[in-house]
Amino acid sequence: MRVAVVGSGPSGCYTAQSLVQLDPGVLVDVLDRLPCPYGLVRYGVAPDHEKIKSLQNNLRTILEHERVRFLGGVEIGPGGVPAARLRELYHAVVYCVGAATDRHLGVPGEDLPGSWSATEFVSWYSAHPDSTADGFVAGARSAVVIGVGNVAVDVTRMLARGLAELSPTDMPHSALAALAASRVTDIHMVGRRGPSQARFTTKELRELGALPDTEVAVHAEELALDPAYLDPSPLSAPQRRNVEVLRGWAAAESGRSPRRISLRFFLRPVELLAEGGRVGAVRFERTVPDGRGGVRGTGEFEAIEAQLVLRSVGYLGVPLEGLPFDPATGTVPHLAGRVLRAGTVSPGEYVAGWIKRGPTGVIGTNRPCAKETATSLVEDAETLVHKSLPGDPLAGLRAEGLDPVEWTGWQAIERAEAALGASLGRGVVKLPDWQSLRDAAHGL
Repeated sequence: MRVAVVGSGPSGCYTAQSLVQLDPGVLVDVLDRLPCPYGLVRYGVAPDHEKIKSLQNNLRTILEHERVRFLGGVEIGPGGVPAARLRELYHAVVYCVGAATDRHLGVPGEDLPGSWSATEFVSWYSAHPDSTADGFVAGARSAVVIGVGNVAVDVTRMLARGLAELSPTDMPHSALAALAASRVTDIHMVGRRGPSQARFTTKELRELGALPDTEVAVHAEELALDPAYLDPSPLSAPQRRNVEVLRGWAAAESGRSPRRISLRFFLRPVELLAEGGRVGAVRFERTVPDGRGGVRGTGEFEAIEAQLVLRSVGYLGVPLEGLPFDPATGTVPHLAGRVLRAGTVSPGEYVAGWIKRGPTGVIGTNRPCAKETATSLVEDAETLVHKSLPGDPLAGLRAEGLDPVEWTGWQAIERAEAALGASLGRGVVKLPDWQSLRDAAHGL
């Protein structure tokens, strides 16, 4: 049985791993639109999180399995291989394409210059080849990060990092230079609900307090609006730990650090205000708990100065050509990973990861999700293998005009990134654009 797994991030790699463990004869091609594997582990994990980034070593072991083949630079859909053609080349296809876009605030001024999605900022400092944005911190003194999840903490931390801390990372040199020259001294991370409902993990939260030359401030009166903050007994252990960290910061005396991170709660963005043709402030409405797990507005407003706004309010899946899609959840309808069309299982089509369950959980959450889908696929194997294939799918992909980057091509990219870093007096430094990645893959 030949299976295509579309997407080489954690969900795609864990799906391939489960398949080869469950079926001793299956051959798996892991396809990716990019010439590089690992998905958000390479392009979403913050450069200073080396321990999490080291997960690439585990994913590498999966992709180097004798019955697994990595094929990068393979676009599925418009401009690439049609989904229907992919189904002809393989007995089954598993889509592990994640959630490719951001949720919007839906407020006036959201598209002002200086207002960006956190994903755009992350893509820039992670050297994603699709990233064309620049100038994030140019001219900015104050930044507002809207959202209180781990991505919001990541971008807040990166704004507060200095040259000495960022230089050892694999951040592209242009982003390193820009952040090193940044004059952002005030960073406000703002959530519309209370501290007990924040999505960040305690580990990420504590890292803010360990940043050199940076103080963290919280408003005790905002924390006190949260009933669970005053009585944390109903909270889960992770939520209680978050509350304890915030309680410590609220009690700390203000210092005179060069940078200040303010964590704000119970503020809902209602408008981004312009100044000189770009964003100059964010107007918030004070909220209070509504007694049902949500919040309601109070009619009280506050404006926070910001020449840079990063919106981090969640990811959203996008429709895939040839597959059903539920726009309300941003997912593909499925039954234990089997794609459903009008409520009926579509033979040979499967999903795993965020496009299956929505953008929830941490990296490890993808492992049981992938195993469920792989189990469904292997259970269906007897009916799937009756379909005759035209031969090695790689030949079929090349017949479609593609030139897939095989594992040796990816290894060539790794060597080029090591050489670039050495030439700059740094460690490994990522190649930041499509052309340099393609050239490296082909040894140019």
